Amino acid sequence: MLQEIAITNLGVIPHASAELSEGLTVLTGETGAGKTMVVTGLRLLTGGRADASRVRTGADQAVVEGSFSTEALAAEAKLLVDDIVDTTGGQADENGEYLVSRSVKSTGRSRAHLAGRSVPAATLADFSQLLLTIHGQNDQLRLLAPEEQLAALDRFDTSIAPKREAYRGAWKTWRSLAKDLKERTEKRRELAQEVDRLQFALEEIDAVAPEAGEDEQLLTGIRRLQDVDALREAAETALVAIDGGEDYGSYDSNDAASTLVGQAESALSTSSDEELQALGTQLSQATNILSEVAAELGSYLADLPSDPAALDQMLQRQQDLKSLTKKYAPDAAGVVAWRAKAEKRLAKIDTSAEALEELKKQVAEAEKVVISKANALSKARGAAASRLSEAVTEELRGLAMPKARLSVVVDKQNFGPEGQDLIEMRLAPNDTMDAKPLASSASGGELSRVMLALEVVLSATTAGTTLVFDEVDAGVGGRAAVEIGRRLARLATNNQVIVVTHLPQVAAYADTHLHVSKNVGDDSVTSGVTALTPNQRVEELARMLAGLDDTETGRAHAQELMQRAQDEVGKMRG
Repeated sequence: MLQEIAITNLGVIPHASAELSEGLTVLTGETGAGKTMVVTGLRLLTGGRADASRVRTGADQAVVEGSFSTEALAAEAKLLVDDIVDTTGGQADENGEYLVSRSVKSTGRSRAHLAGRSVPAATLADFSQLLLTIHGQNDQLRLLAPEEQLAALDRFDTSIAPKREAYRGAWKTWRSLAKDLKERTEKRRELAQEVDRLQFALEEIDAVAPEAGEDEQLLTGIRRLQDVDALREAAETALVAIDGGEDYGSYDSNDAASTLVGQAESALSTSSDEELQALGTQLSQATNILSEVAAELGSYLADLPSDPAALDQMLQRQQDLKSLTKKYAPDAAGVVAWRAKAEKRLAKIDTSAEALEELKKQVAEAEKVVISKANALSKARGAAASRLSEAVTEELRGLAMPKARLSVVVDKQNFGPEGQDLIEMRLAPNDTMDAKPLASSASGGELSRVMLALEVVLSATTAGTTLVFDEVDAGVGGRAAVEIGRRLARLATNNQVIVVTHLPQVAAYADTHLHVSKNVGDDSVTSGVTALTPNQRVEELARMLAGLDDTETGRAHAQELMQRAQDEVGKMRG
């Protein structure tokens, strides 16, 4: 649910903010006051397209910020939203809410932030998918698309989702096997040549048998062999200086560093002065370090290669590895990885008659599974379509379309990723006439009511989401306007509903009434958003009633309209 929104330099709005509450919130104001900019800001928060032309004239950038709460969502939906935030590394604020922001530069560049982290705009779309839905005139047109109608039907019946996922898995398996069979059948010659190339490469790599990291080890070993005399001399000199020279000449062991430090330690440790004893303890640590270094130097000298032929062997091995790294990968580890992939690829392109026959059987079995899953999905959608038709038709008849009938028709098509079903919503003006596709049968006002009726039905089982309606009441008036307000109020019982409207009949049902006002100056136009008090609401409703705000008759009419609507709302929420 959207808790708060703040807009800066978007369109005619220099700066405005509003706290949003539960229930039904309406935004009203004169044409051009900036109501659309509020919806534009919400679209930006959902990852919508950033349009530089929306940045206020003279400003460097527009910024929209919103605060979202997931507490009222269903447990599964809340988990999905929280997981998206966790993936980005974001965190909730001290109120347990997620802060979302979007900035648009006047140059066209935009940036998005989610819960304190910079994210792609697409991440905001994923985040808001279960939190915020916007319905506008363009969204009504999208309802005409078959894929949108299919999504609406699937959303209506929750039992469809697991059947759809089962079908998708079966379809992907079938398509993969069928593609493999087609490739092996149609490209047998090319695949046979690829088999020869892969077999030759594997034999070449196996002849050398490289190991990951071997090239680096060889380089270290070669350098050590090339400098072995200098390395031995340096190690021996250091070892003699530390631990004496019994094995390395006539060096007096009494001059060794370990001997001299040991003598110093003994002298200090046996002193009666505590300060000198402390220094002796430190020298004891130095003695231990010298002993460890001497032991490691001894091991180093013992491990130094002494075989004169070892260098030639390593250089030859290095050349053998280079012959592979020139062809297959930059290093030995890459060659090993390339070999593993090549071996897997080789196992997949068996073009023998036996392999093709076995693959044909697998494709046939997979196709049977797809048909079975598709039929189960179609059956579920068919049953849901009948119920959805009845439910939306009932809502339409309450929206001043008393004889209208919506039919959700399920036809068959070729198997696709979503099944074999083609969904088409059709509208009939009465029971005696044939239902026709929405695109050819519904006016703008009727399409608005169909979308609202559909949303009322689909949202019956949801809670905690934010639904935004941008002038979906366009082309509607009279009794239909009252019914739209009534249904929006009912929809707001379990969800937060935000409506941009010109109709007083709709605004009267609001729990919260926000007014967008415009101030036209000599050099600029500015707009602001104000939450209206009950008295201010009456005045605004009177203005919306054909401009009767300055008459007693207008205010009385507005007062009566709001009182009746609020009484109904009270009964709904009671």
